[in-house]
Amino acid sequence: MDNRRLILTLVFTFSLVMLWDAWQRYNAPKIEQNIAAQTNSAAPQPSSSLQKSAAGMPDVAVTKAVAKIETVEIKTDLFHAQISSRGGDIVALDLLSYKAIDAKDQNLSLFEAKHQYVAQSGLIGEGLPNHKTVFSIIPGIREMADDAKTLQLRLEAPVVDGVKVAKILTFTRGSYLIDVAYEISNGSQKTLAPHAYFQMQRDDKAPAGESKMVSTFTGPAVYTDQEKYQKVDFSDIEKGKPKFATKADNGWLAMVQHYFVTAWLPAPKIQREYYMRKVEGSNENAYSAGVILPVSQAAPGAVTALSVPLFAGPQIQSALEQLAKPVADGGIEATGLPLVVDYGWLTIVAAPIFWCLDAINKIVGNWGWAIVLLTIGIKAIFYPLSAASYKSMAKMRTVTPRLVALKERHGSDRAKLNQEMMELYKREKINPLGGCLPILVQIPVFIALYWALLGAVEMRDAPWILWITDLSSADPFYVLPVIMVITMLIQTKLNPTPPDPIQAKVMMAMPFIFGGMFFFFPSGLVLYWVVNNTLSIAQQWHITRAIENGSDAANDAKA
Repeated sequence: MDNRRLILTLVFTFSLVMLWDAWQRYNAPKIEQNIAAQTNSAAPQPSSSLQKSAAGMPDVAVTKAVAKIETVEIKTDLFHAQISSRGGDIVALDLLSYKAIDAKDQNLSLFEAKHQYVAQSGLIGEGLPNHKTVFSIIPGIREMADDAKTLQLRLEAPVVDGVKVAKILTFTRGSYLIDVAYEISNGSQKTLAPHAYFQMQRDDKAPAGESKMVSTFTGPAVYTDQEKYQKVDFSDIEKGKPKFATKADNGWLAMVQHYFVTAWLPAPKIQREYYMRKVEGSNENAYSAGVILPVSQAAPGAVTALSVPLFAGPQIQSALEQLAKPVADGGIEATGLPLVVDYGWLTIVAAPIFWCLDAINKIVGNWGWAIVLLTIGIKAIFYPLSAASYKSMAKMRTVTPRLVALKERHGSDRAKLNQEMMELYKREKINPLGGCLPILVQIPVFIALYWALLGAVEMRDAPWILWITDLSSADPFYVLPVIMVITMLIQTKLNPTPPDPIQAKVMMAMPFIFGGMFFFFPSGLVLYWVVNNTLSIAQQWHITRAIENGSDAANDAKA
């Protein structure tokens, strides 16, 4: 197999894998949906190992709220939140530092009715409130003052058998953490040993602006010290066969989507149980994922409490790494949280690449120019390998006419043709694989850079120059994709022409096939490929010209 055929095979195989993955995601079968209200779902039950001291749950299907359901709005420096009196659920959450992908005049909505995306919690025990209970909203400040560090919202459940329960949400300035706490005052005549559950609910649809060609993971994830980071597909939950660690005394649970994440972060060294299930009776494919925790016992007349932080915000690496630092007992359990930034199977390579990109951006102050400079740096590092590859291609280019002549002479005798080709390669000191092997070494790095750029929320709404105002969105005027097609055509012309006419036609079609795909890619990714292609053209042209001039000089000397 000659050099060009091997390259063609590698490129074609890679493109088939990408297209197959995109087609699978786009044409995934949709489950027939039930027509019912999503609030008909019951609160979770702890397993027998966790409910030894917990009273049984009431039948929430027949629990009827007589109080009016209200919604209160909370405004902080980072959030515009809406909390329902029904369960104290966070039913809407706008991130004020980010704009909607399809409406730049609006803030991004993380929790929203469109995706049935809400944060819910409740208590498990006889007469205790859950996410279907209607709370009373205690009057107070609803907008964080300029000089305030925190803002609290307090809700109180109806008193049952002397037991008073308050749910308190605490917002902190400059933080994407929302503390969700329960205070239980036991005015009954018996000891309480309740459990609490904290869950996220969401449908299985990707967020707005997600390209079918570059779709990323959307769904729940669990992290424990034993099993590490485990992503769970909605389809596995639908089948009733989700694979994740269900019990541990550490870890956290998250709902992940492109660029953003919500995660319940219980304190370490508390026995917990993770669960995931489809919401029964929802009119869409809605799923809930949560964690059940024991609450300290409360004797008659005593008070007990439990607090779990909820992270709801962007996947900023530095912020997630700060949360993941080890803490003392009773602190936040967020080890491994940076893993929600999905770099695929090349995380070990992609993470350092993004660190370099971030460092360059801090110097130049522009993510677009940071991409350009990083691409130049990586190209410089791999210059010797690229040079070896281009030298091999240039030598192949000089012998292409002779390969064509051999094919015409021995076209009917395949064995003889291969023998003559090998002898030609040997005489000219050409390694047919010399152009491919150096490229194979570089492929993991370039794929890792691709995933680093794709997963970086820092690219969202980040401008470069002129018409490129958002590196995470497609080029609005398709200028970069057109330039990329042109650069790929130039590269094709610089490469040796395959002796087989069919191969030659396929190679000429590849720039248009890949260019068509890049019309829908984020402009930051296309910028990287344009810069890389431009540098490759310059290097390949220089090497090819030098070798061809040397070959011409040698032929003249022989003459």
